[in-house]
Amino acid sequence: MTDFMTEYDLYCTQHGVPERIDLMLCDINAVLRGKWLPSSEVSKLLDNQVRIPLSTYAPNIFGFEIPETGLGMIQGDPDGILKPILGTLKPVPWAKGNVAQLMVEMHEMNGEISELSPRLILQRIVDKFKNKGLNPVVACELEFYIINKRKNVSDPPTPPERTPDAQNYDLEVLSRSEEMLRAIQKASKVLGLPIDSIIAEFGPGQFEINFHHTGDVLSAADTAVIFRRLVRGVADEHGMEATFMAKPYADHPGNGMHLHTSVLDNEGVNIFECSNEEIAPALRYAVAGVLNTMEDFQAIFAPHMNSYRRFFPGGFAPCAPDWGLDNRNAGIRLPVTKGPASRLEHRISGADINPYLAFAAILAGILHGIETQEEPPLPLEDSNSSPAIPLTTNWNQSVDNFENSEFAKALLGENYCNIYTVLRRNEISQITTEIPPIEYKTYLSRL
Repeated sequence: MTDFMTEYDLYCTQHGVPERIDLMLCDINAVLRGKWLPSSEVSKLLDNQVRIPLSTYAPNIFGFEIPETGLGMIQGDPDGILKPILGTLKPVPWAKGNVAQLMVEMHEMNGEISELSPRLILQRIVDKFKNKGLNPVVACELEFYIINKRKNVSDPPTPPERTPDAQNYDLEVLSRSEEMLRAIQKASKVLGLPIDSIIAEFGPGQFEINFHHTGDVLSAADTAVIFRRLVRGVADEHGMEATFMAKPYADHPGNGMHLHTSVLDNEGVNIFECSNEEIAPALRYAVAGVLNTMEDFQAIFAPHMNSYRRFFPGGFAPCAPDWGLDNRNAGIRLPVTKGPASRLEHRISGADINPYLAFAAILAGILHGIETQEEPPLPLEDSNSSPAIPLTTNWNQSVDNFENSEFAKALLGENYCNIYTVLRRNEISQITTEIPPIEYKTYLSRL
C-alpha cells in the first residue's frame, strides 16, 4: 500500500491536494458505486478503515439488494474493505474544484479480493492465457449518443439541433460538436485514457471512440468504465446528456461495443499472423471458439431488456454467430489476417455491457477455441456457407441459456452465475410486467 501513497503524493505535486477522492467500485451492472473520501482521510485507505457492504457489488439495476442472491441483509450485510487499484488515481476534469477519482476493489476481511469482483473474473482468464504462454492484446470501440437534456428521466431522447438522421462520418457534425468533443479528448488525455479516433456514427447525435490496442487487458476494461463516466460528466457540463444505452432510438442504430483481439506468444509474435493467403490456424480456432460460446454468453453481451432491440434483422447490428473477412454484417469480423495486426473483431456486445465480464467472455471463447482446435463454419463470403441460426431476441431465453451453460460456470464460477441469473430474472420480472405507454395508446380506448 505504500505504492499508493507514492502515487497520491505525486498527484498532489502535479494537481494540488484534492478536496475529495471519488472512490469508484464497478458493480455487476457496471454502475460505479462508492464513497466521497475527504483528502484529509486518505490514510484510512492504508489502514483498512474504508468499508462498504460486500453486497454493493451485486444490486439489481435499480440499486436494490435481492435476497435470492444470498447477499445483503439476509446474511447480515457484512462489510468489505475498499483498497486502491494502483495507477487509477486521476483528476476529475469536469468536476467543480480539485476532485480526484480512484478505482477500488473490495477485499474480504481475510485480505483476498472478493469473489464478487468482475475485475477479478477478467484477471483470472488473463492468467489462464499467461499460464499457456499466451498474452491477449485488445482494443475497444465504444458508441454513444449525445441527446438534449431531459426534464424527467422517463422522457424519450431527442437529438441535438441541426443533427441529420444519417450522419455517418459527417465532418460537419464533428465540427458542430467540436467544443464538447474537444472537452472529451482533453479530459481523456488528463486521465491518461489511450483514445485514438473519434467519428460521427450513423445515428443522429451518435459518436464512436476508438482506443489504442494494449496488452494490459484489465487497464483496457478500466478505461471503458472510466470513459463512460467521463462522457456523461462532460456532456452534463455542456448542458447535454450522453447515453451508452444499447438502443435509445427505435429507428436508428444502437450503441455497440466492439472488441478487437489478437494473441501474442511469449516471444511477442502474434499467433493469429499468417504470411500467406491462408488464415492462420490459431485465428480459425479462435473464431470457432467465440462462435461456439456466443449463445452461452449472450446474457453478458446483452444484459438488459433494451439490449435485445439490437438483435433484429435489419437493425444495424450483427445478430448471429457467424463470421466474415472484413464483413461488418458478421458477428465476428476479421479486419486483418496477414501481418502483425492480424486480429478478430467481436461485434455482438452492446455498449451497455459490464466491460470486465464482456472482455472475459470473449477471451474465454478465444481460449476455448485455441484449446479445442475446432474449425469454424464457412465464412459469410463463401457461396457454400449456410446461414447461422440467429441469436435469440428473447431476454428470458438468453438468461436460460446462460444459467445452463457449462462455459459460463467455468468462467464465472457457479455462485457468481447464480447471482447474475437471479439479478437478471429480477430485472425481467419488474420490467416486463410494467405496462408501457404504447399499450395504453393502442388498446385502452379501442377495446
